[in-house]
Formats: sequence, structure tokens, C-alpha cells
Amino acid sequence: MVNAAEIALLKHDLAAEAARLGFAACGIAPAAENPQMSVRLEQWLGEGRHGSMEWMENRLDHRRSPQGLWDEARSVVALGMSYAPARDPLALAQVPDRARISVYAQGKDYHDTVKKALKALARWLVAEAARRGLGAAGVKVFVDTAPVMEKPLGQAAGLGWQGKHTNLVSPAHGSWLFLGAIYTTLALDPDRPGEDRCGSCNACQIACPTDAFPAPYQLDARRCISYLTIEHKGPVPLEFRRAIGNRIYGCDDCLAVCPWNKFASSAQAMQAFLPRAELAAPSLAALLALDDGAFRSLFSGSPVKRIGRGRFVRNCLYAAGNSGDGALLLPVQALLHDPDPVVAEAASWALGQLCA
Repeated sequence: MVNAAEIALLKHDLAAEAARLGFAACGIAPAAENPQMSVRLEQWLGEGRHGSMEWMENRLDHRRSPQGLWDEARSVVALGMSYAPARDPLALAQVPDRARISVYAQGKDYHDTVKKALKALARWLVAEAARRGLGAAGVKVFVDTAPVMEKPLGQAAGLGWQGKHTNLVSPAHGSWLFLGAIYTTLALDPDRPGEDRCGSCNACQIACPTDAFPAPYQLDARRCISYLTIEHKGPVPLEFRRAIGNRIYGCDDCLAVCPWNKFASSAQAMQAFLPRAELAAPSLAALLALDDGAFRSLFSGSPVKRIGRGRFVRNCLYAAGNSGDGALLLPVQALLHDPDPVVAEAASWALGQLCA
């Protein structure tokens, strides 16, 4: 027979251990399917708004619910780790010779940091469940690389709510949370789901430079600068290149303007996520000169590394073309005959913009 008092105490101590390991938010969600979430996911995929991210549809059944991925799961421990920035993410918007890298990618790769803490917390949970006579707890940990719907689970666990920009918004940490999850066979009491507090605010919708939100709470990834600069292979469609501005990896605009960020404090951010000096405001001229070896060296331990030198320099060339900076003519010209045809095409476009 399950000891309800011991389960409640375990849940309390779990939150304390999560905080000790660096998690700013912790909550419990049920592992059963949420029919409304499944319908929204199917509709989004059916309309092709996931672009070329075919993995989203390839494992649809696993994404419907935690039990769709692991039928033994009974509860989900949803967790958030803060990466709240100390400076305004939009500060470089008017500095055209500098590149803008999304806040989350200016420090160490969050996958490594979050997963290490998740594994430690999962080990603690298994040991504590056994010590308290609650049986052998099964656990699985996930950080962004498995078919797990972290944002809806975060809302279901009370960490916050999915805002009009579709990202999770925390009333305490704003839009700056890396999300992770522990699936467990333990039947933990779920927390109250987060309540939508966006109200009439539409700041994120207005801020989007490519109109990637066809409606509040809906995202068309094919128009999103984060998708275009990170996931999209090949040339970026001409209609979006000017709007990219000097963003070379991701985009923070819809997150940065959220009023709830006034409650977020950079003091809560993990040390690992603090920006590396060379990535906070990098020179476009220097980035354009990177060969493959230099690119790999500069972005060692960074999530930027995964897109490869070609896609990265492609993005830098779009930023150069948007800069109006004549000093970038020579670095751009040097890439006109790059072995990567996508880079060469981007260089030709950038040169045309600078010479217009």
C-alpha cells in the first residue's frame, strides 16, 4: 500500500534537491496523454509549420504523451534552469558590424549542464524512493533531444504557461528557462497547471521581424529566424534575409520583450550559461574569416557548433549584407568562390546588398 505521507514528503524533498542542483523551477505533471495537446500538435504538423524538422512527425506517437514514449511512466518531474541574461538581448540590434547570437548559445552547451543535473536528481530520486520503502523507482531523463513536449509538460507541472510566442513563461523567471524532464514510475501527486497570464499583451507578436505568428499561441517555424538560422539547410528564402538583420544564430526578440522578464534575475542563472566574452558581441569581419578548423575551435562546447561552418558563415553573410558597412566588402568578396555553394551564393547576395 502506498504511503501517501511519505510520497508527499519525498516530493517536498525532491524540490529542495532540485534547487540544490541548480534548477530554478520544479513541478510534477501526470504522464497520461493530454488530448488537447495532441490535437494541437497534429494540426501544427498537418499544416507543415514544422518546416524541414521531419523528426517532429516521425515520432508523433511518442510525442503525444510521456506514456506514449514509455508506457511505465506514471509521473513527470518537469524542471527549469535559468539562463536569464544580465544585459538587454536587443542591445546589439543597432550595431551592424557586430553579430547577434541568441542568449542561450553564448555560454556552454545547455544540453550537457542540464542533463548532468537531471541525472544526479534522478539518482537521488531512485535512492530516496528505496530508502523510504516506496519500492524500485524507474527513471528516464530527457533534455531537448528526445520526442518530449517539454513546454506543455512544464505548463502541466505548474512551472508557467505557454505564452503567445509558444514558449514557456514563468511568473518568477520570465522567458529564460532551459527545460528538462524526468519520467518516473513513481505516482507523485501532480501540481496545479500553470495559468495563462498573457492577458491582452501582444508585445511578442509585434516584435517578430518575420511575422512568424499567424495567430497568438501559434508559430510557423518556416518564418522564424531561429529556425531559419539554425535548422534550415540551404539558402534562406530571399523574403527573410533583410529581416534577419545581424542575427547569426537564433533570435531572442519575442522573448526579450515579454513583460514577465522584469521578474527574472541574472543572479539566478547558472555559471555555465554566462556569456563567453568572445561570443557576446563578436565582430562580423572576424566570423567571416573562419575556416572549418577555426570555427570548430571557437565554438567548442557551444551549441552553435552543431550547425557547422557552412550554415554559420551563410548566416554571417546575410548579416554582412544587411550591415551597410563598406569595411565588410573584402571579407565578403573572399567568400564568393567558397567550396560550399550555399556560402558562395550568400556572399554574392551580400555583395549585391553592400554595393547597392
